[in-house]
Amino acid sequence: VPAAVGGTQMQPGEIGQTVPTRADGHADEEVERAAPPAPPARKGRRRWFRYTLPGAWMALVFGCLAFTPSLLPRSGLIQGAVCGISAAIGYGLGVLAAFVWRAFADREPRPPRPNSWRVFAVVAVLALVGSFLLGQRWQGQIRDLMGVAAPGVVSLLLWPVIAAALFVGIIAVGRGLRGLYRWIARRLERWIGSRAAHGLGWIAVVGLTYAVASGLLASGFVSVANSIFSVRDGITKEGVVRPADALRSGGPGSLVAWEKLGREGRSFTGTGPSAEDIVAFTGTSARQPIRAYAGLSAADTTEARARLAVDDLARAGGFDRAYLMVATTTGSGWVDPASVDTFEYMTGGDSAIVAIQYSYLPSWISYLVDQQKAREAGRELFDAVYDRWSKLPEEDRPRLVVSGESLGSYGGETAFSGEYDLRNRTAGTLFAGPPNFNVLYRTFVDDRDEGSTEVAPVYKDGRTVRFQDVPGTAIDPQGEPWGGTRVLYLQHASDPIVWWSPNLLLSRPDWLDEHRGPDVLGTMHWIPFVTFWQVTADLPLATAVPGGHGHTYTTEYVDAWAAVLRPPDWTAGKADRLRQ
Repeated sequence: VPAAVGGTQMQPGEIGQTVPTRADGHADEEVERAAPPAPPARKGRRRWFRYTLPGAWMALVFGCLAFTPSLLPRSGLIQGAVCGISAAIGYGLGVLAAFVWRAFADREPRPPRPNSWRVFAVVAVLALVGSFLLGQRWQGQIRDLMGVAAPGVVSLLLWPVIAAALFVGIIAVGRGLRGLYRWIARRLERWIGSRAAHGLGWIAVVGLTYAVASGLLASGFVSVANSIFSVRDGITKEGVVRPADALRSGGPGSLVAWEKLGREGRSFTGTGPSAEDIVAFTGTSARQPIRAYAGLSAADTTEARARLAVDDLARAGGFDRAYLMVATTTGSGWVDPASVDTFEYMTGGDSAIVAIQYSYLPSWISYLVDQQKAREAGRELFDAVYDRWSKLPEEDRPRLVVSGESLGSYGGETAFSGEYDLRNRTAGTLFAGPPNFNVLYRTFVDDRDEGSTEVAPVYKDGRTVRFQDVPGTAIDPQGEPWGGTRVLYLQHASDPIVWWSPNLLLSRPDWLDEHRGPDVLGTMHWIPFVTFWQVTADLPLATAVPGGHGHTYTTEYVDAWAAVLRPPDWTAGKADRLRQ
């Protein structure tokens, strides 16, 4: 009840406050001036784990879409990672969409209705359970295609834990960067205008984030990884013994010490078929194959390692053999025994192979960070071999071939400018599992003949360069001449190394617009952002599937080398026995 006090009366104002007024209802200016100023509003503590409803809905959509199939079967750990990252991206897009909508509507954020979060929770549970069940069905179909065993129950239970941890962590990092941007902008506003301060604050945060990411994740991560795997490089694999003959690097009289070959180099020169093994296979006489190699610690530079390996190749008589292979390795220096063993069996041991190491890192890490080293290694090694080979009398030169798998194909390509260069300077080339960023590979695929697909492209009617995507099938185009030098690419439809590209973020690739490969589900479709992270998660598992799938190339090398080398007296029976 208002009470008249000194010609004024008090009437209700805002919660917990009264406003002095006169009897006519107008504010009493004297009393108003005398009233103490209201205390400043307390700044609320930042709520790191509070989420907006629009962002949550979009996160749910992206999280459910992450269960759709990709190229390879996933474990619970990988599924959780894909879900968490996809949901975080969806949350950011939802928040951004709500912000843009409010900007056009010219209004501030409104609190959600009382039951909105309850409805979301019910829908989220149903949607995630349904998506999980569908995802398990698709994963089962992929495993059946590839002959892979199903993961254990513990693996399946991991995915929600991993997904939630990644989602919360990524959102927290994003909010931390936003807080840093606002803090910088407030400090700058003391000296410059608000718009300029916010612009410079944004630039500062983006620049700092890039510097930290490139410094810590690239240089720092690579440095630490190199240190770790350099220790591993000093270990010799079980069953590998030092060569007892002078035809292998690390053996008697070699210019490269056994200890300087590295882990993969010792495996390369300390294993492989002997002359006796080849005789048992062919039934005719054979020679002991030559293998030359230089490890990362054998010389300080890539050029020096290449020349050292070629010098050791010449010492062993490699330039006097009928066939000479330049093999570009993967990051750790690995050479696929399925390829080189096949080559030696098929040539009767009258062959020599030379390779060098350029990194300590395993293949999937090198694939992301060691591309420049692979380029240097491939170019320097081929140039060193070609320099010596080209000075020999033409009738005394061995047939010069080039090979490489994965990042090795990327390095092997760099010595050549195109199709004609490959044809003119080699007697044959075999590349397996080429990364999507290979320069020549992308040229051949992007300029493929009309009507051919990205998974099985045909380039210039197959006159020099051809592709094989299904092991054991004829190489297209059938019926067209394939004379002179032959260049062959092996690529599986389910190989993530071949199909991974940053363009997957926002662009639909041709290989998902066309008919799927034989070991890729027809239910795999391109989804912005989601498909990119799905294929990215496939990379570490690329070789964890049986041969003929993913990035595992084994028996395919038999038909591939037979097509490239065209060995005399080669029969289907020999091919079957060599595959076995």
